[in-house]
Amino acid sequence: MLRTFPKGGIHPPENKLTSSKPIQKLPVPKVVYVPISQHIGIPAEIVVEVKEKVATGQVIAKSGGYVSSNIHAPVAGTVTKLDKIVDTRGYKTQCIVIRTDLKDESNLEAADLPLKKEITMEPGEILQRISDFGIVGLGGATFPSHVKLNIKADKTLDCLIINGVECEPYLTADHRLMLEKAEEILVGIRILMHALDVRRAIIGIENNKRDAIDLFRKLTREAPGIQIAALKVKYPQGGEKQLVRALLKREVPKNGLPLDVGVVVHNVGTVFAIYQAVQHHRPLMDRVVTVTGKKLENPSNFWVKIGTPISDLLEAVGGVPEGTRKIVSGGPMMGKALKSTDVPVTKGTSGILVIPGDEASRGKPSSCIRCGECVEVCPMGLEPHLLMNLTEKGMYQAAAREDIMTCIECGSCSYVCPSHRPLLDYIRFGKTIAKQLESNKG
Repeated sequence: MLRTFPKGGIHPPENKLTSSKPIQKLPVPKVVYVPISQHIGIPAEIVVEVKEKVATGQVIAKSGGYVSSNIHAPVAGTVTKLDKIVDTRGYKTQCIVIRTDLKDESNLEAADLPLKKEITMEPGEILQRISDFGIVGLGGATFPSHVKLNIKADKTLDCLIINGVECEPYLTADHRLMLEKAEEILVGIRILMHALDVRRAIIGIENNKRDAIDLFRKLTREAPGIQIAALKVKYPQGGEKQLVRALLKREVPKNGLPLDVGVVVHNVGTVFAIYQAVQHHRPLMDRVVTVTGKKLENPSNFWVKIGTPISDLLEAVGGVPEGTRKIVSGGPMMGKALKSTDVPVTKGTSGILVIPGDEASRGKPSSCIRCGECVEVCPMGLEPHLLMNLTEKGMYQAAAREDIMTCIECGSCSYVCPSHRPLLDYIRFGKTIAKQLESNKG
């Protein structure tokens, strides 16, 4: 029987159009736009100046605090501007603009690095390398990895969970990475097990990726402590709390973390980035991005340098089709619609989704009919209709008492609502205000 979480969830059309498309190299961009805030926490602090020449992998912005991350030059070139640009969220953010020097830029990608199995670094050195080399969670949250891996003395850790679920419709970056870099990912898992001193790791993969499940099972037959778990295809199976519950039947506390139940969770992309940092002395400078959509000429998966304009990716798949209504950074459930294709790829960019007009239009919202569908599908056991109503009425503290901050923003409620009510939009707004009120109170 396939494992899954017990509460809520949905199964939208998968639309994995690029699951059979090998990862391609994207040409080196002429200019990269590197935001200094590509992670949860404090923005990094710029340490380069205009007209300064930088080498590939050089630190160009240093971690601004404990919950922060270093930023590295993804290309060799010259800093032309320290400017503010609009990011994928639609906000202006500080950015380092680098004009690529193609003579000095080798275009050596992660895909070119040889497999290196022997682990020679000590646990403390591994954790420092992860911090120095700017590794953050690549599953979407972009939480600095060194913070997650810093286990306090009062915590007990007995299991490492590797998230290979990729439950968002359309996205296939993690799937392709697992197929093409399985051995490197397994070395990365062993690196983390060594650094954390844990003897057990579980790789969770949804059952619509049978080729990845079979490959990892074959490669781990002689791997002590590493287990492969096939999961039911159900969204949001890749949420940390849902994944821990599905694999270990442990309930992460309402306002807690997986570590509270003895678990650390890392995405397969993050594990691969850790492998590169430890085994090849390579900072996080590129990642796999799925560029997809039903009307695209050639939807594909790409190795992409951080800072590459999204317009370059769209050009590589044949351009934006006529009749396109939305271009989304991420997947259709949790992604954000872009205001412009000039925004750059960041560490957290897992996909670009091009949606035609006939699929992008929302239904006209009407009154709640009290059907209870939103409550039924909520994986956190919340009442989305109530949270929206309280936010709509400006009753933010009451919404906080009803656990609005527990919402993981998966969008399942909005997806099933027969009245087309913008539940998630209001809940996101309510969470923002409730957080500000709590901060002001503090």
